Order: sequence, then structure tokens, then C-alpha cells
Amino acid sequence: MKPQSQPDVLVVGGGIGGLSSAYALARQGLRVRVLERAKEFGEVGAGLQIAPNCTRILAEYGLLDEARSLGVLPENMVMRDALDSRELTRLDLRDLERRYGYPYMVIHRSDLHGIFLRACERAGVELLTDRTVVGYENTADGARVLLEDGKVESAPLVVAADGLNSVARRLLVGDDVVSSDYVAYRAAVPIEQVRDNGVAEKDVTVYIGPRCHFVQYALRGGDMFNQVAVFESPKALAGQADWGTPDELDAAFEATCDTVRKGIPLMWRDRWWQMLDRDPVENWVHGRIALLGDAAHPPLQYMAQGAIMAIEDGWVLARHYAGRRDWDAALAAYEAVRVEHCRRVQSTAREWGKLWHLDGTPRRRRNEIMRARDTYDYGFTDWVYGPTALTPDEEPAMFTPIPLSTVSGAP
Repeated sequence: MKPQSQPDVLVVGGGIGGLSSAYALARQGLRVRVLERAKEFGEVGAGLQIAPNCTRILAEYGLLDEARSLGVLPENMVMRDALDSRELTRLDLRDLERRYGYPYMVIHRSDLHGIFLRACERAGVELLTDRTVVGYENTADGARVLLEDGKVESAPLVVAADGLNSVARRLLVGDDVVSSDYVAYRAAVPIEQVRDNGVAEKDVTVYIGPRCHFVQYALRGGDMFNQVAVFESPKALAGQADWGTPDELDAAFEATCDTVRKGIPLMWRDRWWQMLDRDPVENWVHGRIALLGDAAHPPLQYMAQGAIMAIEDGWVLARHYAGRRDWDAALAAYEAVRVEHCRRVQSTAREWGKLWHLDGTPRRRRNEIMRARDTYDYGFTDWVYGPTALTPDEEPAMFTPIPLSTVSGAP
């Protein structure tokens, strides 16, 4: 066994992407060290949706039962118009599980993070906190990172899982984040606080409206209720630095239906999340430094695939290493398949966001198309909820979009 001073893999970032990839690699017998900048491991946020392409991986890792015990298996995903509350379309999530073999689950972000943290501890991953990485460079036999305190850590592979504002991304790619001018407010509250608001406790419900949307679902065995309010910020559009403030939240949902309006006062008002992503890039691997998760492909949240893509990244990288035991070959195979899949998700998320937030005649046309969809039509989900591709030829074909112009959009 190699000494602790020389891990096989350094993972920078102790979020869901970093810990899940560390666990995936440790399962291959590799000595993995995680460097987390915070003073303790943890996650900020509320609910998280994990589709069958993720629960499939949790099952392979032996972690699905623990996730089931902490999460909720909703019965349906229902999309409604935020103005009049009319149902537009739905997915029967029990039938979805039959189709893909694994469930659709909602879980608290901190609970999923905790599952991977405990798995890493059991697998012998070295978990170090209060380690801020400020530089990356390749070496003759791997790569190394420079820490803020002047120390250097090195390994045959460095995985940069340091998030949307990745230091590695800035140094190796040099692009900027892209603002959608939308902002998200979140809240997870005891279920008793919302029972009189007309909520659907057993479903994931998404209310889509002009320049806003609202998501609701139960968490933690149904004891908690998660809400996400997203809207376009007039202050952001005007170029103001302080945007997405609570006064904008209230104004954005004034015209929505009763269930949505009753949920808005429950939102956390001391923090909010500007909805940012980055343009897709083709080069995630730079020598022995590999971008992973949001450092490689930060999406807007509309596809609910951000954390899932990070978990998939680690699974794919570990599988390719297991089949080759050669980092250069494994990294080439990882990049060859993941770049295109994640580009599709990022691009679709942007378009999905535009579709949700339409107004006027385009909104009516969208509603007409959605209401015409059969509940058991999986043409829009097969490309993403099926088994994670390991090679480009395994990547399924994309769905075929339906142009809004094909319907009248009559009221």
C-alpha cells in the first residue's frame, strides 16, 4: 500500500460531484484524497430530484436502499400552468420506474451528500477539510495542486470537482459564467405548514408561468415539503448588481394561482441563488487534470440533471479506468462520451427554461402541445433517463422537438 503522502488520485472539491467520484474511484482499489476548502463537509440547499439514470448508479454502488430510506418516491410529475393551475402534462413515475428499471426519487441535497460522505469513509477515502486550492499544473508523472497556504499536493491524476466557480476551469479554459437573469428562492418546511395550501403531497408539481415557475414536492419521508420559486429579475435585465431581491420575488408571482401565491411567503428570504451556467466546452481533460461536475458542465436547473451528471461523470471515469488501468486512455474515453451528453443536457436546459416562461400566444401554443402529449410517451425522456453511456455509440438519439408554430394557440 502506498504511503498517505502519495495518493493515486486527488479530488478537489467535497460536494456531491467530488465525493461521488472519489467513491467510484476508491471502489477500483485506488487511494483517493479529497481536498475540501470549507472547514467541514456539508451541502447548502434543499431538495434534489434524482432520475433513473442516477438511481441506477446508486443501486450499483449499494447505496439505493439508504437513499430510499431518506428520500421520497413521488407518484407523478405534474406540470401545470402557473396562472390558472390547469394541468398541462404528467409523467406516471411508477410506470417510469417500470420502463427504466430504477425509481425517480426526491431527496434532500444534504442527505444525498451525507450518503456519499459515509460511503467514502467506509471505502477509506482520505477526507481533508480547510484546503483551498489556488493553482493546478501538470508534472512528468501526473499533476499537482498548489494550496493557499503554499503547500503542494500531487498525484497521478487530479480531478477538479470545484463547482461552478472552479479555479481549474478559470485557469485551464478561462471562460466566464453566463447569467440567465433568473434567480431561485428555496425553502424546505414542515409539511404541516403547507397542508392547507392545496399542495399535492405525493407528486412533484411544476407550475410554469410567464417569466417564472414554482416547484413543489415532499421530502424526508413526507415530513418536509420543498419549494423552489424561480423568476426573471427586472433588476438583472437593467444591469443592476443587486438583483433577485425579495421584493422582486413577491412581484414576480402576484398574478399566479392560489397554491403558488400561498407558497411564496414561506420561501427563505435571507439567501437566493442566481441562475448561472457556462457555455459548453469540448476540452475537459488537460494532461492529468480532469474537470468533473459543474466545473466541466454547469447547467441551468430545468432538467434537474446537475448533480446527476456529476455522479455519472465519476461512474464513467471509474469504469474506464477499471477496463484499462491506464489514466491517459481512461481520460480520453471519459472525455469522448461525457462532453457530448452533457452538452445536450446543458443546451436542452436552456431551451426548456425558455419554453416554461413563455407568455401570450406562445404560452397558449405551448400549453396546447403539452396537453396533447400522452402520459406514457417517453420520447422526451429516453435520451436522458436510460443507462448512462460509456461510449459515444451508446449515446441514444435526441428527442424530436415539436415547433410551437404547428398549433393555433387558441385560448
